[in-house]
Amino acid sequence: MITSRSNAGVKYVRRLLAERRFRHEEGAFVVEGTRWLRELATAHVTPRALYATPAWAAGDEEQALLAALGIEPALVDESVMKAMSDTETAPGVLAVLPLAPRPLPAAPTLLVVLDAINNPGNLGTILRTAAAAGADGVLLGPGSVDPYNPKVVRGSMGAILRLPVWAETWEVIHRLTDGLDVWLAAARDGVGYTAVDWQRPAAILVGSEAQGAGAQAERLATGRVTVPMRDATESLNAAMATGILLFEAARQRGEKSARRGATDAKSAKQSR
Repeated sequence: MITSRSNAGVKYVRRLLAERRFRHEEGAFVVEGTRWLRELATAHVTPRALYATPAWAAGDEEQALLAALGIEPALVDESVMKAMSDTETAPGVLAVLPLAPRPLPAAPTLLVVLDAINNPGNLGTILRTAAAAGADGVLLGPGSVDPYNPKVVRGSMGAILRLPVWAETWEVIHRLTDGLDVWLAAARDGVGYTAVDWQRPAAILVGSEAQGAGAQAERLATGRVTVPMRDATESLNAAMATGILLFEAARQRGEKSARRGATDAKSAKQSR
């Protein structure tokens, strides 16, 4: 059992949690907690390394998860786990995962594009919301926080495993959004968000919390969309605005699917 904080594996985990460059050089990141192991088992992702306290590893569910993942944890004492963890209360288990973004679909119909979103909590919430609303992927422009930052990973609630999340240059983002309606979220003077035809292939473009969209993001946009607000409100939080737009798109697309299903059922009935 590992009892020293100077252990090489302990130091490696701490560097992955602390250093963006090191994560990308190593192609690895860290997740913490039992819920993440459930996500890994569902996604059939095998950790590169797993660290657990004896108390955690003794549980029945925990043993079943280890069997499903086919991996034996390196046991660490409670004080070492606390030193390794990025959370206030160490969860008892953490895993080192391969940093391997999921591929985008060949013809995406709903993307989220983020310009210099540098608040980890906001990005984590946006990833979680994008996955829940059925987006095909999230593209991060230059200046955005690392999606594998531990605070982003926690906030994503597993979405980082289920959703394509790519950090790209504006040139690549322009290519990936070619043929889509790119709607820039604007606090004022845009088309009302319920008036947009979200059934068309589209991208939602959201600027930074402090500066708004930069010049390159502005050039990417084909239109501006606004969530109406009372006059005294200057703007919405980036994650909140993104969520409203995503779920309006999901609502419209759900209605289209329901209408198509009703039409198909009517046609089938008439052909009998």
